[in-house]
Amino acid sequence: MIRLNASKCIRLLHKKIECSKCEDICPTDAIFIKNNPLPTINSVLCVGCGACDALCPTEAFSVDDFNPEKFLYDFVQTKQTLVSCKKNVPCIAALNTEYIISLALLNKKIVFDMGHCDSCEIAHKCKPQIVKNYEEASYILEAMLSDADIKLQNIAYKDDEKSTHNKRDLFRNIIKTPFEKEVDRSAKFIQTYISNRKDNALLKQKRVTKRREILLSAVKKTRKPEIYHVVDANELSFISSKLLDSLKCDACKMCYIVCPTGALTSDIRNSKIDFDASLCIKCNACHEVCEPNALTLSTSFNIKNLFSMQVENLIEFDVRNCQECGMMFGTNRDEKLCARCSNLN
Repeated sequence: MIRLNASKCIRLLHKKIECSKCEDICPTDAIFIKNNPLPTINSVLCVGCGACDALCPTEAFSVDDFNPEKFLYDFVQTKQTLVSCKKNVPCIAALNTEYIISLALLNKKIVFDMGHCDSCEIAHKCKPQIVKNYEEASYILEAMLSDADIKLQNIAYKDDEKSTHNKRDLFRNIIKTPFEKEVDRSAKFIQTYISNRKDNALLKQKRVTKRREILLSAVKKTRKPEIYHVVDANELSFISSKLLDSLKCDACKMCYIVCPTGALTSDIRNSKIDFDASLCIKCNACHEVCEPNALTLSTSFNIKNLFSMQVENLIEFDVRNCQECGMMFGTNRDEKLCARCSNLN
């Protein structure tokens, strides 16, 4: 059974956000949105494949009997290489690109068992997504100059070891793996980095996804490449770089208000907009709320952003007092009135 944590769904952040990735990938049409503010789940139709959880940018979904985070820790700890729907995952589509890259960096070799796809009733949606995730992960690993290897093979694994896997999970709930402890430390560092920045005007409710914490931790354990390649951003589904047109930006503040991870921030005076690509989850919420379309996706992405957290200033504003109400506001134009007073007049 799949479950939705409504508080994490980005559709709640603003009425203009129309994310429908969960509905689009569901192979049994168990998830539907239509005109609803939140996705609705038909539990009768749901098969618990986990594909919606993998595609959801903010991890708003969860599967009752499968946790990709715990799966990764167990997979790495036991030095496995085979990922199969008949062994350790409900469907390979339950692993998004970030988890796949992390697995590859930590294990060096992964084999996806595609041998059951041709006879699977949900393969029409899930198999293309598996291939897409595999290709994207391979593309990133190649750009990172990693020697990790991912393969798609028609193995058709038969023995069901899921019960053994679950027992290992119960044991791991008591004793954490070294990498799991490292991820915990990384998560604390990232959260401190977000919330304790002196210039951050929005300290609340900014959370990086668990898959990003794991990915950044896995990258830290990887040798830095001699050259940081710049890749085609159109090939990336989980991270982005951004451009901002200063002539179009009207300093409305909505982009960094809705950003769920703190990738976009400002200061207490709202005098600028900063961006950290390593925290971006490419949910597109900031783009959908930007009415003047000042914020756009860059066509390129520097792999260096995965190896270091760096803040880039996108724009700075002149902060002045509104001549009508006296409140301070930021602008890059010649306005004498804040947006509220301008609208009233």
